[in-house]
Amino acid sequence: MGAVADEYARLLSDGSMRPDPAQADTLAQLDALSDALLAAKPGLFRKPAPPKGLYIWGDVGRGKSMLMDLFFHHTPFKNKTRIHFHAFMQDVHAFLNYWRSLSEKERKRSQWRVRGESLDDPIGPAAAKIAASAKLLCFDEFQVTQITDAMILSRLFDALFARGITMVSTSNRPPDDLYKDGLNRQHFTPFIERLKQKCDTLNLASERDYRLDRLSEAPVWYTPLGPEADAALDAAWTRLTLCAEPETLSLNISGRTLPVPAHAGGLARFTFEDLCARPLGPADYLAIAARFHTVLIDHIPKLSPENKNEAIRFVTLIDALYEAKTNLIASAAAEPDALYTKGDGSFEFQRTASRLFEMRSTEYFALERVAVEE
Repeated sequence: MGAVADEYARLLSDGSMRPDPAQADTLAQLDALSDALLAAKPGLFRKPAPPKGLYIWGDVGRGKSMLMDLFFHHTPFKNKTRIHFHAFMQDVHAFLNYWRSLSEKERKRSQWRVRGESLDDPIGPAAAKIAASAKLLCFDEFQVTQITDAMILSRLFDALFARGITMVSTSNRPPDDLYKDGLNRQHFTPFIERLKQKCDTLNLASERDYRLDRLSEAPVWYTPLGPEADAALDAAWTRLTLCAEPETLSLNISGRTLPVPAHAGGLARFTFEDLCARPLGPADYLAIAARFHTVLIDHIPKLSPENKNEAIRFVTLIDALYEAKTNLIASAAAEPDALYTKGDGSFEFQRTASRLFEMRSTEYFALERVAVEE
C-alpha cells in the first residue's frame, strides 16, 4: 500500500471512518495514481507521459472530497494544487481579462507569452501560467453552469493536457451530464470527450450519505452562548472535517479579497463578526455559499434595531446559504425565533427564523446543492 492507503487504514482503525467497499475501490485507484505520479519523474533523456487522471462522481455525502483530500495531502508530489472548481474558473477569467488589458508590447514581454500563437489569444498564456505552478490539478465540485465557462473549457484543457498536467476531480454529475441542457452545448461536448480520454471515470456509489449521518449525529444550533456551545462547535468541526488541519483562504470577490479564517474539506468557519460586523454584501455571501457545502458560525448575538446593520447582513447571508442549500452549524444567543423579537425589523426577521429552523432539518441536509449566481 502507498501513503494514501496507509492514512485511510489509520482512519479506519481509530474509528474516524467506517469500512465502505465503494470508498475502498476509489481509494485503491487514487493510491495507484499517487504511485504513478511519483514514478513519472523526468530522466536525463526522457520526459515521461503524465499519468491518466481521475474523475470521481457520485451523490452528495459519499466521501468524494474526503478521499481526494487524503490523496492530495498524502501524495508527496510537489507541483500540485487543490482548488474548488468555481474558484479556479474565477482565477481563469481574471487572467483572461488581465491579458486583454495588456498592450501588444506588454504581451510580447510577458513570461506567459506562447511563441507561435496570436498575442490576442489569452488561452495559451492562461494555460502556461497554470501549468507552471502545478502538474497535478485537483478540483472539488467540478460543475459547469455558465456559458462563459463552457465556451473556454475545451481549448483551455486541451492546452493544459498538452503541457502534461494530470487532473483529479470530484463532481455530483457524470461527465456526460456536465452543462446538461446548456446554451450552445454542442460547442462544449468536445471537452467532455477530451475529459474522458484524459481521466478514468469512477462512480463512487456508496450506499451511505456520510455527510447526512455526521450532520444528524448531533444538533447544529447551539444555545445559549458560552463554553459549552464553543466546545460543541469545536467538536462539530473536528467530526465533519475528520480532524483535517484547517487552513486560511482568501476568496476573490470582484477584485476584493474576503478572508476565510478556517476551511477544510469543503467546510468553512467564521464568527458572526467576521461575516456581519464588516461591510460585506450579497456578492460576498454568494461566493461563500458557492464555495463551501457547510458553514460554521460562532457567536451569533441577539439582534435589535441597535445592531440593525449587522442584522440586515445576517438576513442576506442566510438567504444566500439557504438558496444554495449550504449547511449551517452555529452557536447563538437564542433560538432562531428569539434572536430578533422587538423593534423595527423584527417582523421581517420572522422569515429568516423560519429558514433557520428549516436548515436544521434532516430533509434540508439531504437536499442537493444548488449552483448560485454571484
